[in-house]
Amino acid sequence: MANANDKDTLTIDRFVSNNLEFSFPNDKGYKPKSSDFDLINYVVMSNEYGERWAVLTLTNLSSGNRVLERDHIMATFADGEVKSPLNLKLDFEGKETQSITVSFGKSKFPILSIKAETEK
Repeated sequence: MANANDKDTLTIDRFVSNNLEFSFPNDKGYKPKSSDFDLINYVVMSNEYGERWAVLTLTNLSSGNRVLERDHIMATFADGEVKSPLNLKLDFEGKETQSITVSFGKSKFPILSIKAETEK
């Protein structure tokens, strides 16, 4: 039986309503793949084992159906590392908003920000 003191229990690190900007070196030029998705907000979570998770709320800005995939989202960690979620594939109808919980794997460093690149 699990209890609230288990080391694998996720706790909320913080809620973010606006994207934060950091200036870590990005020698490999990692950035999210452009899409019709707008990242509305996210809640960053972790546990004592270093698992990093987030609840993302996104809107499909297109009037047509779209598929959100892992390369549309990137997280920046406190050591400057940039990673996409481990698994992500979610169908959206036109103009639909959805929330999804995703894992960014394990890291001793916390997630500082999460981005989606909206097509212009």
